[in-house]
Amino acid sequence: MATTAEYMEYVCGQLAGTGELRYRKMFGEYMLYVNDKPVLTVCDSTVYVKKLAGLEAYGLAVGCPYEGAKEHYILDIDNAEQSREIVGMAEAVTPLPKPRKRK
Repeated sequence: MATTAEYMEYVCGQLAGTGELRYRKMFGEYMLYVNDKPVLTVCDSTVYVKKLAGLEAYGLAVGCPYEGAKEHYILDIDNAEQSREIVGMAEAVTPLPKPRKRK
């Protein structure tokens, strides 16, 4: 089941206050950017965050967003307070993507 734009709006609503949020459709699913940093992957209406140091303390479930991907933590987006805290931690350690070189 593909993720809908309405679900992405819900996710952004739950994460309000964590920074500038935007999402982009990629490969039929979505990448959510916080302050221009790729922080969350949303596939099949499930929100994934990379396995980063410090997040293991939250006891999050794990899974793979797509076939061949590394294991990620699954964010309980319905728990807005915890989600904002985790996204804040992830955004702090995620680097800005390098600009693409034009051909």
